[in-house]
Amino acid sequence: MSETDVDPELRDDAMDRFPVPDYEELPGDLQERIDEETDRAGFTPNVFSALAYKPSHFRAFFDYHDALVEDTALEREEIEMIVVAVSGVNHCYYCNVAHGALVRIYADDPLLADQLVANYRTADINDAHRTMLDVAVKLTERPTELEEADLEALREAGFSEEALWDIASVTAFYNLSNRLAMFAGMRPNEEFHTLGR
Repeated sequence: MSETDVDPELRDDAMDRFPVPDYEELPGDLQERIDEETDRAGFTPNVFSALAYKPSHFRAFFDYHDALVEDTALEREEIEMIVVAVSGVNHCYYCNVAHGALVRIYADDPLLADQLVANYRTADINDAHRTMLDVAVKLTERPTELEEADLEALREAGFSEEALWDIASVTAFYNLSNRLAMFAGMRPNEEFHTLGR
């Protein structure tokens, strides 16, 4: 990083319930990943600061995250829509705000994230995306009620078999993320509130 780049120091207020580690004491690969994200975003998202608490979990979490967004049959906008709808029903403050910003950016729509958080069923989305979110929310709230008919509805909406797997994977991962963020008391960066507006 150059001297003009954003300081990668981890924010002490990234989470309420566990101590945020000192950036200088982190393993080199974590520092490198945090630096990359800081350069990309212009600030260090608090999820990086918080998850650095346990380096082996940090690595696994972000490796899986990267696989979900890089090796997928879904558009990035669709991934973020799932994250926000799931986080909305889970009431995850961090993910609602942080991924709400990403929905606004990837969908190029300043209103969509707020609609999805409040009630995705009334959001301005097409029928295929509503079906996608119906299944994601059902898997979140009532996983034992999921049936073959739910998968068939996704197929009829035009999603491939790989996309079905990816919808479930993103949903499952962000249910984990939501619960961890809430347990740790993660707080979204102020910058996320205004991105893409």
